[in-house]
Amino acid sequence: MIQLRNAESRREVHKTDTLYLVIPCYNEEEVLPETARQLLEKMQSLMTAGKITEKSRIVFVNDGSKDRTWELIQKFHAENPIYQGISLSRNRGHQNALLAGLMTVKKHCDMTISLDADLQDDIDAIDQMIAKYEAGNDIVYGVRSARKTDTLFKKCTAEGFYKVMKHMGADLVFNHADYRLMSRRALDGLESFKEVNMFLRGVVPLIGYPSDKVYYARKERLAGTSKYPLKKMLSFAWEGITSLSTKPITLITRLGMLIFLVSIGMLIYSVVRHFMGATTTGWTSLIVSIWAIGGLQLLAIGVIGQYIGKVYLETKERPKYIVETYLSDENENSKEE
Repeated sequence: MIQLRNAESRREVHKTDTLYLVIPCYNEEEVLPETARQLLEKMQSLMTAGKITEKSRIVFVNDGSKDRTWELIQKFHAENPIYQGISLSRNRGHQNALLAGLMTVKKHCDMTISLDADLQDDIDAIDQMIAKYEAGNDIVYGVRSARKTDTLFKKCTAEGFYKVMKHMGADLVFNHADYRLMSRRALDGLESFKEVNMFLRGVVPLIGYPSDKVYYARKERLAGTSKYPLKKMLSFAWEGITSLSTKPITLITRLGMLIFLVSIGMLIYSVVRHFMGATTTGWTSLIVSIWAIGGLQLLAIGVIGQYIGKVYLETKERPKYIVETYLSDENENSKEE
């Protein structure tokens, strides 16, 4: 007997599934009307083609925006029930806002696709993602084929981020951000990860279900400004490294051992020089050594402190997000962790 693998048996061949688009939003009033229009057209075309059911929805997640973002989401929902809205009680950051959206809607859909509100990720790639899903993949990654719209600095820092993360032991998909399709089974797997410091780009590959990639060209931002300046990107990278890998501690340990071996060599050298009669004190080398070793110790303590801080946060078991309002088909309001 031919046994199809346990990914819902090739999606039961001709079964049409329900798709929910999940879009985190933080101060996106400039771009949201056009984003809503384009996503509506895409969803309607997929429904007409029989790729998704009429129950499919577009879900905007308001991450504590300070502008009219939530007001616009409420307006979209009132005009067309295909639009749904989730409002967090306060700003929790992109990763937690995305996680809140995925966990809130997973019981209502067969698959989700997450993407950013600026629509730099080509929405025409959604068709290919659904095709990969129908072929039996639980996770489909949207991967940028090129960074022609990025500045040289942005391109170098972004690609450098993935290389550094790989070197640090984090299993990231190169040039993939958070544009991905996940089946309900994959979302159930994601829910089993309980850490407070959730770095989705690194956690999703750990789920381990069948996956594939779809390549697309990144577009210019429709309007507004990027919500990820350099400072925030560096903070995001550090969060990812310390959430997924203990390699920095290993590197610090190895460096400490190397410095220790060098100090032994310097001790032997000093004793030999003493018996040779060359006893002139090297003031400069002494001061440099003190500063170098002191700096290394502070760096090591700082890195270890970061991990201790994360252990401290994990033991608190604080919620990653709190949903204040959920605008659904039944217009129900609920609070969830």
